[in-house]
Amino acid sequence: MIKINQEYSFPLENVLFSFALAAEAAEVFESHHTLITGIGKVNAAYELTKAIQVKRPAVIVNLGSAGSNFFKKGEVVCCTKFIQRDMDVRGLGYAQYETPLSGVPPLLEYGLTMDGVNVATCGTGDNFEMGHSSSAYKVVDMEAYAIALIAMKEKIPFLCLKYISDGADDNAAEDWLVQVHKAAVAYGELLQLKK
Repeated sequence: MIKINQEYSFPLENVLFSFALAAEAAEVFESHHTLITGIGKVNAAYELTKAIQVKRPAVIVNLGSAGSNFFKKGEVVCCTKFIQRDMDVRGLGYAQYETPLSGVPPLLEYGLTMDGVNVATCGTGDNFEMGHSSSAYKVVDMEAYAIALIAMKEKIPFLCLKYISDGADDNAAEDWLVQVHKAAVAYGELLQLKK
């Protein structure tokens, strides 16, 4: 059983833990229902959609590394709002981050909060951000928006926790390589999982 907050708890066998990379899950999640999607929005959307068709989970828990120049390295942040940061069709009169004709607002709001964890907006895009300057989002990743959108459309409860591995700055790549393996341990402790 994982307890997310006072209102929501789920049996472990009904939880789908989603990671971009196996390194983010490590051995901590070996005995749980874990999905490794690969990097990027397209891979995440494809793999999650396939997984839901095979076994519909009671909750989707997206875990992984992310950058931030607002939160500290090693901190775990709960994301409940999502922006597709590389969607830019302003040249055709749409708002920045808006997907034309989708009916989805530029700021997608979907997700559970977890007691004792800071909440943030995540900017998802298909590039490794190394010069973060937007005030629209404080966390950057490469998969969460796609996973949140599918969870919302499928009406499946969703929890997104991001381990801050780098500052989304000039040192991001080097920091990420050092920090990424620490994510699984942090998640295992926070979710009170046994190896």
